[in-house]
Amino acid sequence: MIRVGIIGLGMMGRCHLEGWGKAQGAEVVAVADADPKRAAGDLSGGWGNIDAGTELIDMDRVTGTTDPHELIAMADVDVVDVCVPTPFHAELAIAALEAGKHVVCEKPMARTAEDARRIAAAAAASPGMFMPGMCIRFWPQYKWLKDIVDSGAYGRVLGATFKRMASMPPGWFGDSEMSGGAALDLHLHDTDFVQYLLGMPKAVASCGYSKTTDGVDHIVTRYVYDDIPVVTAEGAWCMDAGYGFNMSYMVNFENATADFDFSRGDEPLLLSTGGEKQVVTCEGSDGYEGELAYFAECITAGTPPTIVTAEQAAESIRIVEAEIASIQSGAPVSL
Repeated sequence: MIRVGIIGLGMMGRCHLEGWGKAQGAEVVAVADADPKRAAGDLSGGWGNIDAGTELIDMDRVTGTTDPHELIAMADVDVVDVCVPTPFHAELAIAALEAGKHVVCEKPMARTAEDARRIAAAAAASPGMFMPGMCIRFWPQYKWLKDIVDSGAYGRVLGATFKRMASMPPGWFGDSEMSGGAALDLHLHDTDFVQYLLGMPKAVASCGYSKTTDGVDHIVTRYVYDDIPVVTAEGAWCMDAGYGFNMSYMVNFENATADFDFSRGDEPLLLSTGGEKQVVTCEGSDGYEGELAYFAECITAGTPPTIVTAEQAAESIRIVEAEIASIQSGAPVSL
């Protein structure tokens, strides 16, 4: 049995708690949170991500603490899952890696690309495995798209557009110095997937504005490739409070068009080809369950993760930093 300790029981900690509960061969044995109530298993009054998440942890088999380093030192914890606010990722992930633990770290892997590279260096020197929590790489409809692009089944990609739009989340996200704004905390998902799907772009050209924080709250980026005419992504968390959340993509191939819209419920992914439109059914529920199940499989098999690596996650942060620099300068930024 893989024994997991989760540090941070806010939105993402609750989400990961649910995910580990469905991962075969894994169980949560410890939790840490600065809030004594949460550390004792009472998560009421918080909020989840895709759904509400767990309200109460059964603490009969779980040790709670307000000290994350105490959790890292626990002999019965095999995996440390870092779900604290972004500026604290590097400190805790590196400490856990230096303690020889396996580590999964929620995105963004770090507040800066420089700190992300520090984590990657610690991961390379540690006997434990490390995986960044880039859930979109594991999201069923995005996994399907990756497989289709790699297979060349519908010819080459001519255009790709990704969107991730939301109302402003509460709490520490509103401090752009901590969160990095929507550009780093939200839009990063699509920047990372663009890199994963199509490779490193030559340059980025971005525009955006601030509305709900002092950072970039709405961003639109063109990713420049030699062989793909149009690749863009749009991300925002400054929509009206009643908007909620949606993610989508439209990818146009030589011989087909893939149209994903999370808001369509039971039929989110449509494929048009040969003059016909069909619903594409993908196995799996969401990327959080997928990524944690995959990491558990890697640990059990003794094989380091390859679907997402520390180096790739650090590069995605570097691209976002270039996008922010493009907004500030009003000019494209080469990568």
